[in-house]
Amino acid sequence: MINFIPPGIILIIAGFLLLIVPKQLFRIIAFVAPIITIFIVLQIPDGVSLKGNFLDYSIEIIEGDKLSRLFGLIFSIMALGGTIFSINNIKNKELGFAFIYAGSAIGVTFSGDLISMFVFWEIMAIGSTMVIWNGLELTSHKAGLRYALVHFLGGVILMIGIIGNINQTGSSNFTAVSLDSWAQWLMLIGILINAGAWPISSWIGDAYPEASAGGMVFLSAFTTKTAVFVLIKTFPGTEILVYIGLIMIFYGIIYALLENDMRRILAYSIVNQVGFMVTGIGIGTEMAINGAASHAFAHIIYKALLLMSAGSVLYMTGKRKCTDLGGLYRTMPITTICGIIGALAISSFPLTSGFISKSMISQSAADLHLTYVWFLLTAASAGVFLHAGIKFPWFVFFQKDSGLRPKDPPFNMKISMIIFSAICILIGIFPSVLYSLLPFEVDYVPYTFGHVIAYLQLLLFAGLAFFILLPQMKRTLTISLDTDWLFRVVSLRIINFFSKELKILSDGIKGGTPEQISSFIDHLIKYHGPSGILAKTLPTGRTIFWVIVIFVLFLILTFLS
Repeated sequence: MINFIPPGIILIIAGFLLLIVPKQLFRIIAFVAPIITIFIVLQIPDGVSLKGNFLDYSIEIIEGDKLSRLFGLIFSIMALGGTIFSINNIKNKELGFAFIYAGSAIGVTFSGDLISMFVFWEIMAIGSTMVIWNGLELTSHKAGLRYALVHFLGGVILMIGIIGNINQTGSSNFTAVSLDSWAQWLMLIGILINAGAWPISSWIGDAYPEASAGGMVFLSAFTTKTAVFVLIKTFPGTEILVYIGLIMIFYGIIYALLENDMRRILAYSIVNQVGFMVTGIGIGTEMAINGAASHAFAHIIYKALLLMSAGSVLYMTGKRKCTDLGGLYRTMPITTICGIIGALAISSFPLTSGFISKSMISQSAADLHLTYVWFLLTAASAGVFLHAGIKFPWFVFFQKDSGLRPKDPPFNMKISMIIFSAICILIGIFPSVLYSLLPFEVDYVPYTFGHVIAYLQLLLFAGLAFFILLPQMKRTLTISLDTDWLFRVVSLRIINFFSKELKILSDGIKGGTPEQISSFIDHLIKYHGPSGILAKTLPTGRTIFWVIVIFVLFLILTFLS
């Protein structure tokens, strides 16, 4: 009987209840719902457990396999861990929307068809937007609007791609497809927008840091990793993903190194880490897919740990700029230690979860003799150590004494950091625990003498480079221009330009002679009249294109107004 209960629905229902229940029931629902979800996820068998029909299409709401259970499990664990961390300092509405967000992500992972997948995908966009809007920052509302603009645009593109794919193939099955037509390309673009692929990557660094301390922990786990899951299901082995992933990796490293805001550093590192996963999906071998899936699992844990550490600093000091922080290890020892463990894990340090997951992706590139890919992945590992492994803990907890003397955060925040630190280390010491959950059988051995020594040498020299260049790495109150500048500034200038031109045209019409006005009307009739050029029936593809253009312009104008 339990196999017929969609696990994501449990969290979604709980999320709506959290919006309205009194405080006496709030904590009970907040803790019980994720635990029940974890239990149900582990009970779902392979194959379709629940399905129906919609417009002559089969709707498979629950379809289980090892990949679905892996992502469903980590999403459920994240919902519980995020609740423990934020229960005492999060708004009821914010946690409610976070549960809806998490539940819809789990819904995507167990969807067996594209229609139900898309429904949960859009619920996820709504839930995450509301989490940002309920943040503690004054800028949260504007950041949430920009976030919604990007994700609803991505949703429209994905929807058109799905409709086109169903029309072309006659099937709504949520399975692997090839880039054979415009529909599959639109699907890929829509998914990559959620993955944070360049050049539409800036929304992560723009929106996530504007959420509350607990809200950003939730945000880091679901949207991008759900996109990774969907890419694994639909586009494994698609070569272009290798190059897209590599661009994401180095984009994230560069912007994280330039950033002064500790939460933006970690936000840009999300793009960097998802880039490793996207590259693995593009390589497409069983080891590469295992590497991408295991790295998604490990990344959710250590990224949450890093953000819990940063969130604790923000909660206790009210500050997030590296220029305002430093020397906190004296009075925040637990937060410092947990932050260092997270930094070591994201840097793939031996005996941490990152080491046993990320190296599978590099090894898969080596096995296919993709020398340049292997080299870039190895170089990027050093870059990760620079920005997340050293820069974040060094500037926040060490280096100069900022004069701040905050204590470690409340008990619930400390215990959540300790639990996630333990998971990072246990998975690193006992990799078979994670490997047993992966979609394909694993014959990879991460702990060989040569592999461990090579990684230690890489991290050692990266660390030396950091401290040698430290005098040049001055913390400054600067803003790094990202690609969103094109949307937020250039688009506004274009609109202002056309507004001026339209005003000139309007003034000309008002001040024109009757002959000029008559000529202008004749010109309009020629193109827009009953027999005009623009009154003719357009092909479906062109119609869809202009609908998208008009919709995008409407969203941009709404946002700018």
